[in-house]
Amino acid sequence: MTQMPEDSHIPRISVIIPAYNAAWCIRRAIDSVLAQDFHEHELIVVDDGSKDDTAAILADYGEAVRVISKPNGGLSSARNAGIAAARGEFVAFLDADDWWLPAKLARQVALMDAHPDLLFCSTASAVLTPAGIRLEDWRCGTGNATTLESIFAANAYVAGSGSAVLAKREAFSRAGGFDENLRSLEDIDMWMRLAALGGFACIDEALVCIEKSASSMSGNLDVMRSAAIHVMRKNRGLLPANLRGGFWRKAYASMLTDYAKWAYRKGYTAQALTDLLQALSIAPMHRGRLILSLLLAMLARQKI
Repeated sequence: MTQMPEDSHIPRISVIIPAYNAAWCIRRAIDSVLAQDFHEHELIVVDDGSKDDTAAILADYGEAVRVISKPNGGLSSARNAGIAAARGEFVAFLDADDWWLPAKLARQVALMDAHPDLLFCSTASAVLTPAGIRLEDWRCGTGNATTLESIFAANAYVAGSGSAVLAKREAFSRAGGFDENLRSLEDIDMWMRLAALGGFACIDEALVCIEKSASSMSGNLDVMRSAAIHVMRKNRGLLPANLRGGFWRKAYASMLTDYAKWAYRKGYTAQALTDLLQALSIAPMHRGRLILSLLLAMLARQKI
């Protein structure tokens, strides 16, 4: 079911919030959108089959929120439903458990208007625990490589990711929708595809607040690792031909090395050693010394 607005005004931005059993946090996210300094936006909340009080809370907002209700299909499915309903020139994403500072949309629209060649942009983000303790900020990526290369080299290159990106709506017609087969890193997969089509920029000011908890998707290491392997392999062909060999192997080995370190810290030593050995076989010249030092440290049960 979709609640359609009565007026025919076309907003500049369509804000999309996917929500599944989000009664505990959805007000905070919605209120942060309604408090934006930039007012030419519509707010679309996709209720992805919630079984809690999400629907009742959304009803409290009346015409301030367009609600799309659908059977549960996952984050990618919900975002795709929101994109299909969007009318704005730009689409901005916000996860239900995160929130924005008031200047976020205004700063991004000004950036996109000043640089018409940009296809999407993001902002730095503050990362907080559920108790409100601020961790290390998620800053904009740096370097002279292209955005696509940078995302392959560091999957978290696009700061704020699914709660910070604003993109031209027409870009999704060319890039395709979010991959509904992915259970994680569906945002990284999309940013790779967008980066292959056009420009990206990041505002290095923390205008997004991301809540990080142990139960969040980012805490599910096995799901993330599987998705990262799939995304890195799936999008290899997006790279220029001269980067599909050594550069890709180096990036792939670095990804495996990162997951090996995280696995080791969680006590999954066998998985960590397996990933390191695979990384060594893929890129012995580029990552060999680092991988060997990690292998030795793990075998000696040292802290990493």
